[in-house]
Amino acid sequence: MRVAVINSGSSSIKFKLFEMPTKEVLSSKLLERVKSHHDGLVEIFADVGEVDAIVHRVVHGGEDFHSTTLIDDEVIEKIENLIPLAPLHNPANLEGIKIAKEMFKTTPQFAVFDTAFHNSIKKEGYIYPLSLEMYEKHKIRRYGFHGSSHSYVAKEGAKMLAKDLSELNLITLHLGNGASACAIKNGKSIDTSMGFTPLEGLVMGSRCGDIDPAIVLYMQRELGLSVDEVDMELNKHSGLLGLCGNNDVREIIDADDEKSNLAIDVMVRRIQKYIGSYMVLLEDVDAIIFTGGIGENSAYIRDRVMDNKILKEIKHLVIKTDEELEMAQECYKMVVR
Repeated sequence: MRVAVINSGSSSIKFKLFEMPTKEVLSSKLLERVKSHHDGLVEIFADVGEVDAIVHRVVHGGEDFHSTTLIDDEVIEKIENLIPLAPLHNPANLEGIKIAKEMFKTTPQFAVFDTAFHNSIKKEGYIYPLSLEMYEKHKIRRYGFHGSSHSYVAKEGAKMLAKDLSELNLITLHLGNGASACAIKNGKSIDTSMGFTPLEGLVMGSRCGDIDPAIVLYMQRELGLSVDEVDMELNKHSGLLGLCGNNDVREIIDADDEKSNLAIDVMVRRIQKYIGSYMVLLEDVDAIIFTGGIGENSAYIRDRVMDNKILKEIKHLVIKTDEELEMAQECYKMVVR
């Protein structure tokens, strides 16, 4: 069975074609600085031939989608309604879906949602202590992201530990330009660092992660920044980039100057704080899993994070994530069940 995986971003399209269930990658392509998604997808599929199913990454599924979903007009409408929760991501994801449906009218197409893996988080874990109306009327709550990555490495971790995933408690760390932590109890997500948006949580390449929310009000009231300017500051000018002027961890480590060292110290401290809080929630931790570009490739960061008397007692694993394969596997299960 040939399964095409499409990740249609705002300016890029990632594509992989798998033969399932063997997991063989038949072809792959990355298009960057895409001006026309239609032309990009036409280029991608020009030499692909027939496919049996197409699966799309959708960043935000809100409370509507808890698992991989067959796409129809109702699903498309619901994803459109969720655009206010992910204004940068869902529109691009939708464009890829609509174009692919035009090109492959009879091919079943599925959506895998970044948020779906975290739907197992209990209400006390996803609710924010705002007025309940903010949740009940406006759906402001923790959703979490990087779900496909956390799910994939948890399953791979179970294989490495030779245990059933349902018997394991894990802390997974997806560390890249975007970064998130996840507490997994008996194979299910019970907490994650990203929240209503991907801005919350760990220190990232250009995103600040956790800050006092009153800072936003101060920026607007005292510094005269507009809503868009504050949004730009928190998402594009903060994190490692804001602290030392660079968001490439390799270059920051090599720089070894005061600002660069401070940036790494802040990032590592934040990761350790989340690990500590998740250890309390889980009570017993079988392993900490590092993944993502930084988690997989920076032994220095891994060593810094694990350089702690308590953490040294816990097994840690390094697992290369494969979100596209996770999506293909989810799609395959839907088709053959």
